[in-house]
Amino acid sequence: MAFVEASSRRPGAAGSSDPDWWRGAIIYQIYPRSFQDSNDDGVGDLSGIIHRMDYLKRLGVDAIWVSPFFRSPMLDFGYDVSSFRDVDPLFGSMGDFEALIHRAHQLGIRVLIDLVMSHTSEDHRWFKESRHSRDNPKADWYVWADPKPDGSPPNNWLSIFGGSAWEWEGERMQYYLHNFLIEQPDLNFHNPEVQAELFDIVRFWLDKGVDGFRLDVVNFYFHDRELRDNPPLPAGDRNDNTAPSVNPYNFQDHLYDKTQPENLVFLQNLREVMDEYPGITSVGEIGESQRGMQTQRDYTSNGRLHMAYDFDFLATAFPSGSRIKEVLERFDRIVTEGWACWAFSNHDVERYASRFDLNEAQRKLYAAILMTLKGTVCLYQGEELGLTEAYVPYEDLQDPYGKRFWPKYKGRDGCRTPMPWTQEHFGGFTDVRPWLPVAVEHLDRAVSVQERDLGSTLTFYRAFIGFRRTIKALSKGDLEILEANDERLVMIRQFEDLRVFVAYNLLDVPCVIPLPEGDWVPRDDAPFQAVLSGRQFEIGPYQGAFAISATG
Repeated sequence: MAFVEASSRRPGAAGSSDPDWWRGAIIYQIYPRSFQDSNDDGVGDLSGIIHRMDYLKRLGVDAIWVSPFFRSPMLDFGYDVSSFRDVDPLFGSMGDFEALIHRAHQLGIRVLIDLVMSHTSEDHRWFKESRHSRDNPKADWYVWADPKPDGSPPNNWLSIFGGSAWEWEGERMQYYLHNFLIEQPDLNFHNPEVQAELFDIVRFWLDKGVDGFRLDVVNFYFHDRELRDNPPLPAGDRNDNTAPSVNPYNFQDHLYDKTQPENLVFLQNLREVMDEYPGITSVGEIGESQRGMQTQRDYTSNGRLHMAYDFDFLATAFPSGSRIKEVLERFDRIVTEGWACWAFSNHDVERYASRFDLNEAQRKLYAAILMTLKGTVCLYQGEELGLTEAYVPYEDLQDPYGKRFWPKYKGRDGCRTPMPWTQEHFGGFTDVRPWLPVAVEHLDRAVSVQERDLGSTLTFYRAFIGFRRTIKALSKGDLEILEANDERLVMIRQFEDLRVFVAYNLLDVPCVIPLPEGDWVPRDDAPFQAVLSGRQFEIGPYQGAFAISATG
């Protein structure tokens, strides 16, 4: 009954009726502040996305993921929500969002939105009421705790943005929990009323026609009821998957402030809500450095999330052939039945062209590698242009994270600078001074420049995405690695009876890679330089080769 009623209210979704459309899809992340400004206030908006929707269609993506556009004081640029059911006027109106959904669906593009449920802004009416007293209707909607006898915070938990995760509230004479900014108090998921309200918010956006959610910090929803201290983490076990190395957050083993067992039941109930609507997907962002894949396994099994957003290739470790093999084999060993969502870049990390110090040919090569791994792919805006990390001087810095740890960590603004559409002064993004400066070096990589260049990174992305679409095994097939080292990456993708041979030359000199036993037909339409000579491919520097089984 619930399914019929919900789906009857739902606007028509894009694409085919395949409920598993998300398996192997290419999702394009839009950071709306920096995509396109339509009203000359220096900040991108929903109308700007609509105006650039044809560009996304030509790129060939299956879906877009729109970072938060909810009403917010913008201290964390939309990830501090003050009203979950309103569009912030900075980005437009609800009518603009409905028009965005309509236009995307017209073009066969699905729309995912970034849902931030672990916390709110301190400006949210719920928190304003909650902080007022200990006995009001919202008193238990946030995580409150008494101080220790000496007045210090209840435990040793740390904020990702630096310092204690607890902030004193004099009116209640208690501390409240904030895993991020002081102005981002954490909701109390142990309260059933909070859960019920969040489920209603999910239904609200599904009724608007969204095709799914990227769930921000999905493992931060619950905290340990007993508020136990986190133990220290040995220095040898620390990594930068969740926080930059300069951040003392990495010094703790976060056993109690996140990734709690109660979250498993919540995610099952959340999935039941989503299943009331047809063709919906969810991808959870799991911020967990020590037990990331184990958490992926738990969160994507037994009817919970559809997939999880993996951080292994968002870290600083170079994705050599051996590194890729290690990550994929560890995923298959631990996650087993779950489905991955791979990415090299997003709005929180240094752009991968800079992080891995890649030249132009390597940027194309690793784009192809990403899009031939088993899993769904997330591309971050500008990645298809081969954009590098922009330098943002301190006086122009907006990110509170960067301001907190400057200069050893410069924050996230360098990957958030405006999208360059033309070579004009502000890159065609706006006609006025933008909220972040346009990187001068990005202007030569503008869309208008690359569209005229048959050898450009943008041309390659469009060609490879189109090529990938013609071979279902590259999006939905199983994967077997035949060889992986610093020189080459060779694999077989298989879907039903179709086998696809994939070989990449990771070096700056030509190489020869033989075909395995069997009858193979080369796919000469792949946008790479490779020649089949007998039963071996001669592959150029930083190039790839593809062949399909003759019986496929």
